[in-house]
Amino acid sequence: MQNFHVSAGDRPEARLDSLPAKELLSFFEAPHLEREKRQFQYFIRVDLAHTVMLGEREILTGAQTRSILETLKEIETVGPEGIPMDPTHGSLLFQIERYLISRVGEHTGGRMHIGRSRLDQGPTARRLYKRSELLLVMDGIGKLRANLLDLAGKHHETIMPGYTCLQHAHPGVFGQYLLGFCNKLGDDFDRLAASYGRLNLNPLGGAGLSGTSWPIDRSRTTELLGFDGLVKNSRLAREAYYAAEVASSLSFLMSTLNDLATDLHLWSSYEFGFIETADELCGTSSIFPQKKNPTALEAVKFAAGEAVTWLSTALATFRAEGTGDVVMRELPLLDRAFVAASGSLALMSAVIQTLRVDEARMKRLAAANWSTATDLADEIVRRRDISFREAHNIVARLVRIATMTNLQPADLTGSLLDEAADELKLRPPRLDDETVFRAFDVDTFVRSRVSTGSVHPGQVSALQEDEANSLLAGNAWLDDRRKKLAEAEHELKRSVNRFIAAA
Repeated sequence: MQNFHVSAGDRPEARLDSLPAKELLSFFEAPHLEREKRQFQYFIRVDLAHTVMLGEREILTGAQTRSILETLKEIETVGPEGIPMDPTHGSLLFQIERYLISRVGEHTGGRMHIGRSRLDQGPTARRLYKRSELLLVMDGIGKLRANLLDLAGKHHETIMPGYTCLQHAHPGVFGQYLLGFCNKLGDDFDRLAASYGRLNLNPLGGAGLSGTSWPIDRSRTTELLGFDGLVKNSRLAREAYYAAEVASSLSFLMSTLNDLATDLHLWSSYEFGFIETADELCGTSSIFPQKKNPTALEAVKFAAGEAVTWLSTALATFRAEGTGDVVMRELPLLDRAFVAASGSLALMSAVIQTLRVDEARMKRLAAANWSTATDLADEIVRRRDISFREAHNIVARLVRIATMTNLQPADLTGSLLDEAADELKLRPPRLDDETVFRAFDVDTFVRSRVSTGSVHPGQVSALQEDEANSLLAGNAWLDDRRKKLAEAEHELKRSVNRFIAAA
């Protein structure tokens, strides 16, 4: 247990007759303060915006406003390590306020908190922090999508086995596969964008539960902090259910990354041999000299494991909603979730950018294990008055006969197909040998897929164009948000400097 020294000059809060117990300091107050220190810049930004608003509304005098703002700017410059902090005195709000008062006096410094409460000030800072981290994650999604698009363009005709139940199904195209993940990441981006809309609302000025008698201007702090609107009901200023929504959206993202990493991990094995990750993204063994371990892919899968609990943990944390518990409105797991998501996106981007693909092996295995059998069933239906289910059964029996007698697709004949039908007491299709042979050609199969979104090269190119347009739209969304936040930051700095300059 960490021990804390309490100096003789320290005094308890006015409502209390004792200083915090060392157990409370070690388990809660100190770790909580350390977490808030990582959000220091956002706490300062909230103080600056609130003080500017109080000055503009003449709730503070010009001299008081200037004195507070000048000192806040000094505190911002030195950072959290530049001011004395003691968990005995509680959250970062009180640490900054305490230092401010030590510099400008309680008569002035003690006025900064007019018209707000820790129940709205802390949540405002946390929303600013989460907003920043969320945009970083969304930027990472865009970069990974761009890398997937680039690689897909190089492999829009690269034939590979397609799998269901880890067995060969139809021949696939590696470019189409990659575009599928580009599309899923687009969905993840959209979920985060929707979460952003509920996150980027201003709770500042809720002042506890019931609002304040001071003539504050909440729309002004909304403008200065770059929020899209207000948390209008003052009672809801402390709520953080938007954070659970963010956690859920990040969980979906990590699931997408896990699926991609799992496939590539599997395909990098000797048995598959489809791809190889770059040396700088791999590790080696302490005992097996021959091994090259795809460490980056394993790291992403490892990070994704915890993600399945993020939403349930958030909702469990908020279970005390009915009692009004203050602590329950925070969600520290989002700190880890943002790190995991951003780190995993960066790793996957590096993997995709440097991925080596064995196109010849992919195509050879796609042609080796009956994956075009559906095409033969379709040909039977087209040429004969036989239902697809009957044709399916005939081809399935043909494959069984071939595997039992060690025949390859090139060895099949029309008479063997008829034999399969006879065994099932179905009408023989009577196809010629050339038709049967062509049905097992992977190039013919791929180019015969004419439906929208299929593996036909033209369809893969169309999918790529769709994903490229979606990526452009996502990047435009990000640019618009960054522009608005930059404008808000500029307005906050201009307003602060205007008060400071009015000496």
